[in-house]
Amino acid sequence: MARAAGVSPALVSYVLNDGPRPVSAQKRARVLQAIKDLGYRPNRIARSLRAARTNSIAMLMPDHVNPYYAELAEAVESEAFARDYMLMIGTDNNNRERARDFLRAFVDRHVDGLLLISAMSPPDVSIINDEQIPVVLLNPLHGSGFSSVTTDNRLGARVAVEHLLGHGRTRPICISGLPEIIAVQERESGWADALAAANVEPLREPTHGSFSRINGYEAMLDVLGDDIRPDAVFATSDAQAMGAILACEESDIRVGSDISVVSFDGTGAGYFNNPRLTAVNQDVPEIARQAVEVLLHRISDGGAVEHRVLEPQLRVGASCGCNPRSS
Repeated sequence: MARAAGVSPALVSYVLNDGPRPVSAQKRARVLQAIKDLGYRPNRIARSLRAARTNSIAMLMPDHVNPYYAELAEAVESEAFARDYMLMIGTDNNNRERARDFLRAFVDRHVDGLLLISAMSPPDVSIINDEQIPVVLLNPLHGSGFSSVTTDNRLGARVAVEHLLGHGRTRPICISGLPEIIAVQERESGWADALAAANVEPLREPTHGSFSRINGYEAMLDVLGDDIRPDAVFATSDAQAMGAILACEESDIRVGSDISVVSFDGTGAGYFNNPRLTAVNQDVPEIARQAVEVLLHRISDGGAVEHRVLEPQLRVGASCGCNPRSS
């Protein structure tokens, strides 16, 4: 390549590695043209060994079935790829040993950083700490010492429940996630805030389970077996809300008229659900953009730990009783 460009091998190296010495615009252009003409591709493995970086990051999440996690993984992959980083993804299925195995695998593959969204609180990240790998959390984990990019869960839940009660509902229930998850605790706090402000008593205490359709379905069937049926549901995830809606339909309860349903996530799956979900919208593309930005900043210069909290927005559908098409 140096011969094709009419320059020294050292100068070619300076262009490929963007330094350490400056290269004139004319000679840089000749080297880049030679690269193009020869179809040269750098050996990334060799370069990573020299630079002690692999240009790869990892993401550990609970599962890939929940539509929110799936959409977030896709958005993170796009953001990483745009910055010349490859993404490895692991799902722990809420199993601590499986999570540890994935973290060990990420360390063995010399990832430069980790994005973590965990349904276990607290997750065991000792191996990551031992290797001093930068971490950014995608859900709250107080006192971890890690950077984080999250949605304001408490505010979002309060806005959702206020909208729910605005339909004149008086017998609300909450289908919630696992109680040890801090995001779940925050969403339940928002639920309680809205009820207290409206002086409304819940029909029963929140029902806890996984962020899944089956959990929402089974929880709703259980509630419908009570003597007094609810007229409003706040679900802490879209997946749970979709399961609850199916249970209502099978019980001949009309969602939007007999019962109002709102949820938290704002996924595409919820948007195309029938009826369309009214949901707190987590801005997945923006969460992904900021998370990758913070992580790469930590990787490049070990910047200070920072916490970014995004403000949620309510996306109105028909599940609450609104008719967004007429507005």
